[in-house]
Amino acid sequence: MTSTLRDVRALLDETYPPGTAESWDAVGLVCGDPEQQVRSALLAVDPVETVVDEAIELGVDLLIVHHPLLLRGVHSIAADTAKGRVLHRLVRAGIALYTAHTNADAARGGVNDALAELMGLTRLRPLQSGDDDWGIGRVGELEASCTLRQLAERLAERLPATAQGIRVSGPADAEVTTVALCSGAGDSLFDAVRASAADVYVTADLRHHPASEAREHVGNGRPYLIDLSHWASEWPWLARCAEVLRPHLAVTVSTRCTDPWTFRVPSPHRLRR
Repeated sequence: MTSTLRDVRALLDETYPPGTAESWDAVGLVCGDPEQQVRSALLAVDPVETVVDEAIELGVDLLIVHHPLLLRGVHSIAADTAKGRVLHRLVRAGIALYTAHTNADAARGGVNDALAELMGLTRLRPLQSGDDDWGIGRVGELEASCTLRQLAERLAERLPATAQGIRVSGPADAEVTTVALCSGAGDSLFDAVRASAADVYVTADLRHHPASEAREHVGNGRPYLIDLSHWASEWPWLARCAEVLRPHLAVTVSTRCTDPWTFRVPSPHRLRR
């Protein structure tokens, strides 16, 4: 199987339209010759050194990532900077780089749908609608109600392991049916979560003050909170993207953990709540 980079980019742009990305985002082809041949690709969440190592070891022609390498303006891509080093290594190896970020979050079959599917949610709708009545986040129903602890345990079993694990706010035995979710950092969406009447909100990167205020706002009731690792919450999308590409080229999903945290020390005692 052989395609040009131009063809692969067109397929990805059709699946995850760049026009649906947030205005602050930077998506699409980062480096590579549109006319170069692409026989194989590696899919990963982050464009970091260990992923570049893997791409070079596999000898792929294309690296597709979720997080942008050049999200904010830079004035140099010299090889003695972190971002410059990544770009220089990819260019020297003849590996193109493509990013699908908030456009992949919003798309049908994208990052949020992959997380919803992993939980077994049905009757999905957007948490925050976009132009085509689809957008960031999802709200859905569990096929059968379960406890908050059981849902957290399901996520822990099905997501890749991280040092953080799963953090939960709410009674372990509380029954939940309706789930709101946002893969990646989602503490800017609490108004939409409350409007959705969800029993629990599953997201990542919850900061102290937004999480505390969200719980106080409802008198320690619903929505309960499940806080995932940012990287782990987005990793399930890679398999979905691979399904789109496999009819056209060989695809490998990276299994390297690029979560920045490496270990956790549990508290030896519990404070009274």
